[in-house]
Amino acid sequence: MKTPLSAVAVSCTLKPSPAASSSDLLATQVLDALAAHGVTGDLVRAVDLTLSPGVEKDMGGDDEWPSIRRRVLDADILVFVTPTWMGQHSSIAQRVLERLDAELGETDARGRPTLFDKVAVAGIVGNEDGAHHIAAILFQSLNDVGYTIPAQGSVYWNGEAMHTTDYKDLEETPEKVASAISTAARNAAHLARALKAQEYPAG
Repeated sequence: MKTPLSAVAVSCTLKPSPAASSSDLLATQVLDALAAHGVTGDLVRAVDLTLSPGVEKDMGGDDEWPSIRRRVLDADILVFVTPTWMGQHSSIAQRVLERLDAELGETDARGRPTLFDKVAVAGIVGNEDGAHHIAAILFQSLNDVGYTIPAQGSVYWNGEAMHTTDYKDLEETPEKVASAISTAARNAAHLARALKAQEYPAG
């Protein structure tokens, strides 16, 4: 029997609910693919919450990052999805990365960083170039705070430049994207189970 795993998908769309979102769609597709490998998960649309600027785990006041942080810490797999704007990840994605920076100063009972033994995959959508650039930024940042990145752990879709068709508007998921989703999910689940079975050693 496979070890049960959990995931949380953080969508960094700039569109508040209930607007349709390509980032949400891709995140949901990755979660569905993970479910086929025994991974339960849910989606957070970060723009719907008040995420105060800063690099602390709780900035006080009306800061709602602590609720996301709890879900991130509880999950074995993080699915981090962002749209592309001006060739870059969204401002919401940057805010989430900045808040994750707080984990550099947090450790578990064995003195290891809190995000050790956890896996992260990335999703990028947009009507312009920049997916590989964004994936590089996300992977470096997420690895810095402790995440392990699986082989072929990014999924992206770039629509035709300067056109108005979004990922969510496609009649069906392109074959290459569907294949990338399947591979990323399979490898993420495999890696997360391997890390559950044999954790990174304490320093």
